[in-house]
Amino acid sequence: MPYKQAHLTDRQAAAHLLSRFTFGARPGDVDSVVKMGLKNWFIAQLNGDLSDDSLLTRIDTVNKDLRLSNGEMLKAFPTTGLVIQMAIKDSVIQKDSIGSLGKPKLKAMLQDYMKRKGFKNIPDLYKELQARKILMAAYSKNQLHEVLTDFWYNHFNCALNKEDCSRFIPDFERDAIRPNVLGKFQTLLVATAKSPAMLFYLDNFSSSYTDTSRLRPNNPPKSLKLPLSNDTSKRKSITQIPPRRFQGLNENYAREVMELHTLGVDGGYTQSDVTQAARILTGWTVYPISDQGPGAFAKKLLEKLSPEDFIKKGFVREGDFLFTPNRHDPGSKIVLGHVFPAGGGYQEGMDLLSILAHHNSTAHFISKKLAIRFVSDNPPKSLIEKMATTFLNTDGNIREVLITMVSSPEFWSPTSLRQKTKSPFEYILSSVRSLNSKIIDPNGLIPWLNRMGQPIYYFTAPTGFPDQGAYWINTGSLLNRMNFGLSLATGKVNGIKTDLLALNNYHEPESNEAALLTFSTIMLPERNLDETMRRLSPLLSHPDLHTKIESAGSNSGSNPSMNKPSVMEIKPNDKNTSSLAQVVGIIIGSPEFQRR
Repeated sequence: MPYKQAHLTDRQAAAHLLSRFTFGARPGDVDSVVKMGLKNWFIAQLNGDLSDDSLLTRIDTVNKDLRLSNGEMLKAFPTTGLVIQMAIKDSVIQKDSIGSLGKPKLKAMLQDYMKRKGFKNIPDLYKELQARKILMAAYSKNQLHEVLTDFWYNHFNCALNKEDCSRFIPDFERDAIRPNVLGKFQTLLVATAKSPAMLFYLDNFSSSYTDTSRLRPNNPPKSLKLPLSNDTSKRKSITQIPPRRFQGLNENYAREVMELHTLGVDGGYTQSDVTQAARILTGWTVYPISDQGPGAFAKKLLEKLSPEDFIKKGFVREGDFLFTPNRHDPGSKIVLGHVFPAGGGYQEGMDLLSILAHHNSTAHFISKKLAIRFVSDNPPKSLIEKMATTFLNTDGNIREVLITMVSSPEFWSPTSLRQKTKSPFEYILSSVRSLNSKIIDPNGLIPWLNRMGQPIYYFTAPTGFPDQGAYWINTGSLLNRMNFGLSLATGKVNGIKTDLLALNNYHEPESNEAALLTFSTIMLPERNLDETMRRLSPLLSHPDLHTKIESAGSNSGSNPSMNKPSVMEIKPNDKNTSSLAQVVGIIIGSPEFQRR
């Protein structure tokens, strides 16, 4: 770690490591890293085997449903449509009377029926998923693994907005993402490709071969005309993709696995490559998990096959993934210049993913995304080249790529230090960690995340949330961040307890200026506070704090996805005096705290 070349002290370098590889430094963390040794701390974070037993016990006690398998999840959380079907079958409601019951009465009847049957509401599952993410980010000792789980989930984004895939997302994050965040990239790519969440989210579960020679001449297949764009902001979302090229072929996943997951938009592929890749991936679908609803009939047929016949006929099953040969395009294909002979079956899909995972464009695209996340919004090309070289030389070993990154002078350069703007999730979690706040109910933070424009697990586009500061900062976001800081400091965020005086050993500063210096030292470790004091001191007695913040952010641009700012009335509690809470709130809302 060549931080001394950048004229950083051990403590300053430790603070930089904490800002990049955790969700924010807690009081005393810099001391712990220096005492342990920076290299030893980073290796421990790479290993990710520090005990989180008490945290996991807490999560499993409250959020037991997140441990369910996909099959158990579908049974425990049936869709409204399926509940209605079962209620009709059990004569709880009459099919002909549904329209005359009215929504309130029908809802009440269905809720009563679900309670008697032991069913649960799907929105409750979403709350459990969000709560787990917050608790793990706030309290896990293996912070790097949590940061990378967040990074890779965003890279392979699946959204709760799409009901077909939503109940598979807990398994997707738990079993496809989390165990593979520091392994070989190909392993991670294949795990996500075979996950029911991804198969449903990008529609590959329904993509199948159609013999176009059997189509009538006066009914030719519709061609897909979606120009490739170098500007990802101009991409069409999956809901805007034109009709399928053939009756059963769906190109959504084939396109996104190249553009977003591996090669990048400038990765050198063509529309023909997308279509050919989609043909290769026909038959990649989900094993019929449920005994009720769609797929139940196919499940019964598949279960009648002996293991020998299952293999002999070309079926492949791995967990909830299924390759079904009768839906696979058996013809020859060419992707990125690689010829796939006819009759390749399941293996040609695995070969395609291997080619993508080891491609030079993938090495650079993934390296750049990692550098953007951990270094700066515009990382040096020299750093990306080093990381990409390691990627290619180590079979896509993510751990080794990160080691190359942190061993490079570019990581420690003054142009990288504190140059990243925190996303709302990073901002809120770092606020909680910096104050040693206790999370009694993590759901109290969800409305704030929504207000700041980052509803976790709900970003609809497959691109995932942007990882650059320009997206997050505008007048509305600055007001919401200041409001959150004031609310957190005064103990007014639901489910969160904060004791400010405990951070200073219950010594109340003599003045607001003294409080600003004391708490800035605690919350902004190892920074030169001269500029911070100069910038923030006038706000301590400003008669209209919110107007001041709005004026400061008036030139930050705007983001139509942000909610309109709302000004909250803050009242102090007994432990956090009004003046001290305002000081801490100002620090949390300051530009200095919003950077990492």
